[in-house]
Amino acid sequence: MLFLGEYRRKSSRLFDHLPWALLIAPGVVLNKDGAFQQTLAFRGPDLASATDIGLVAARAQINNALRRLGSRWCVHVEAVRRPSRAYPAAAYPDPVSHLVDEERRLDFEAEGVHFESRYFLTLCFLPPEDAVGAARSLLVENLPDGKGADALYRAALEEFRAAVASLRDILAGVLPMVAPLDDAATLTYLHACVSTKTHPIAPPPAPAYLDAFLTDDDLQGGLYPRLGGHYLRTLSVRAYPAASWPGILDQLNGLGLSYRWVTRFLPLDKEDARKAVTTLRKRWFAKRKGILALLKEAITKEPSVLEDPDAAQKAHDADAALAVLGDDLVALGYVTPTITLTHPDPDVLAAQVRQVESVVNRAGFVAKVEDLNALEAWLGSLPGQAYADQRRPLVSTLNLCDMLPVSAIWPGPDRNGHLTAECAKRGEPGPQPPLMHALTGEATPFRLDLFQGDVGHALVGGPTGAGKSVLLNTLALQWRRYPQAQVRIFDKGFSARAPALLVGGDWYDLSGGSDLAFQPLAEIDDPEERIWAQGWIEDLLVAGGVVLDPAVRESVWTALASVAAGPREQRTLTMLAATLQDRGLKAALAPFTLVGPYGRLLDASGASLKASPWQVFEMGELLASRTAAGPVLTYLFHLLAKDFDGRPTLLVLEEAFLLLESTAFAAKIREWLLTLRKRNVAVIFVTPSLKAVLESSIAGALLEGCPTRIFLPNPDARAPEMAKLYAAFGLNARQVSIIASASPKREYYYQSAAGNRLFELGLGPVALAAAGSASPGDQALIGRLLAEHGRAGFPAAFYRAKGLPEVAEFLAQVRHAA
Repeated sequence: MLFLGEYRRKSSRLFDHLPWALLIAPGVVLNKDGAFQQTLAFRGPDLASATDIGLVAARAQINNALRRLGSRWCVHVEAVRRPSRAYPAAAYPDPVSHLVDEERRLDFEAEGVHFESRYFLTLCFLPPEDAVGAARSLLVENLPDGKGADALYRAALEEFRAAVASLRDILAGVLPMVAPLDDAATLTYLHACVSTKTHPIAPPPAPAYLDAFLTDDDLQGGLYPRLGGHYLRTLSVRAYPAASWPGILDQLNGLGLSYRWVTRFLPLDKEDARKAVTTLRKRWFAKRKGILALLKEAITKEPSVLEDPDAAQKAHDADAALAVLGDDLVALGYVTPTITLTHPDPDVLAAQVRQVESVVNRAGFVAKVEDLNALEAWLGSLPGQAYADQRRPLVSTLNLCDMLPVSAIWPGPDRNGHLTAECAKRGEPGPQPPLMHALTGEATPFRLDLFQGDVGHALVGGPTGAGKSVLLNTLALQWRRYPQAQVRIFDKGFSARAPALLVGGDWYDLSGGSDLAFQPLAEIDDPEERIWAQGWIEDLLVAGGVVLDPAVRESVWTALASVAAGPREQRTLTMLAATLQDRGLKAALAPFTLVGPYGRLLDASGASLKASPWQVFEMGELLASRTAAGPVLTYLFHLLAKDFDGRPTLLVLEEAFLLLESTAFAAKIREWLLTLRKRNVAVIFVTPSLKAVLESSIAGALLEGCPTRIFLPNPDARAPEMAKLYAAFGLNARQVSIIASASPKREYYYQSAAGNRLFELGLGPVALAAAGSASPGDQALIGRLLAEHGRAGFPAAFYRAKGLPEVAEFLAQVRHAA
């Protein structure tokens, strides 16, 4: 006879073991026992860049947050380590940029699979019984309506959300990132905990029970459980070291494998904790002396000097715990740390388990691979599951903070959020990747990006000869990955000449080595352009010693109006000087006309600058002349600004400290910091003198306006005076030590509010030839090849001369095919 029971009396499916029931508020889950649950994503500081004092301060703040929780709370802190995203594809507009990126992709993939960790804090609160009954009414129909049940339930929910928000605010003071998950992110996270598949989960139409909705793998129990097609092994911590310190298990963050590292904490109210410690104290105090010793004391009426030192020490520890508990310095609770690994190949899984077990044991813990308790241990690691695998070790919140994964290796952003949104506005959908993948020599990758929010400005500082030019050229070559990208470089020392010519860009020598000439007054028939020209001419006059007054300004404006009425080719500085009546004004303008030394640049009857996505301006000798540098660069920036129309633009200013010495030009830079970001322009200020930046009139604007900073290696960074300079840029002693120990021309230190990382460019021969050809010999070679092969044949000839015939042949074929 076939019997179909209406109810199953045993838990036989995975979802039977899961605690989650419904989404009842943004990011808040109602569990089957009536508890509320919410998950926060967070990321801690990088242990390598943090000082001991900073780590202890962070530990104290996290302890301050956790010690507020009581007996009705359950905390799950999880570090999820998963393979990183693949190297991003990109459509480069020229073959050399494409080859450079392809070479970088192959080198990146040759390092093997990269992994990165994400961190989650799940808070679960079981309300008082009356509120629990009200919450259960959401799950069961036709319950009698208790008086005020709905109000109790809503009050409990708001109390929970307020407590989570308060805890989040405390943690935000020490963690670089902490944010609540929304509904979709919450379900995606919970699904990843119980599935071998990882993909986004959209919230289902309400009402929908989450336990069944989120499970798509079967669970098989036994000594060797399986989840879907993966074997599942869980390591539990059975014993703890005598002492702990911040980041005691940080080595787990660097492993090249996937895992779920979960620490569950069941906090106790102060009175419950006092009772638990008192019970332990009595137990250990009674064990100090054995039965024979107690009998001897009873007979001789003299205390025995022999006692168990271990029991005495534990009784003393219990006394100390009661003392700190009484001072409200910490809270106590029961902790259950586990690390879960899955893999379809049992042999690979066994090797990974041994690797994790070794790290945990070396830290002073005793780890055990679960067998009989394997399923229970895994269930206890699930967010919100407070009942499975209950261990009884009593731990303070201070020691708990040391064991939690609150330190992190920052992998960088997985996309450029600002350019993704901006490109979508122009009809170019799809996520835009970070600027480039750098090498670190670690299993965790580093995705370097200049943008912090909508600000892409950066400061690059460090001594000359430490690898600055190679870094800047590499950043510029990688910038070409963005649709319609533009590059503008103000160079010194010809270091950016080779990449400009290789990608088909334009290179100009402002010192006189090219035919470049400007006609600043060409468009002054436009009222707005004439207003700009008025200010520019006034700057020239001030540089010539003229004192501005209303009469001078009126004379200049009248002369500009007269010149504007003439033909375009006659709107020159020579014509303006001829129009002015005052001899003093004529004399002040003379150096910038054809009769003066700078007329070849500023007094042309037509502009020779043509449109190009990549332009380099060599400023070498021009910067030596303070009289000419300001007017030329100011006009050139004004001219280039017309191309800043929202297309992603990288603007590199070499030797920016020389520009900052001019008060007028420094004011222009302050203005550009504010205005250019609105046009998707990322400005990189490059200087070998950090002191010049701090002493400039716009130091505050530079520090605030450049949230991304890249520091070059500096062996003298630890020197007292240099250390003070670095401290002014927000670097701590540990970070200064990293910069001092870094290898010149190889390593760089990235600093931002989002994270910090020491990285390498990892250039192959193709990229190094393009980015690192700045020596006098290279410049002579470039000049000779240009004369022999012309612009079109230069790339192939250059790589052939650099000993890369395969690259040269490829470029020649591309040229002929075009």
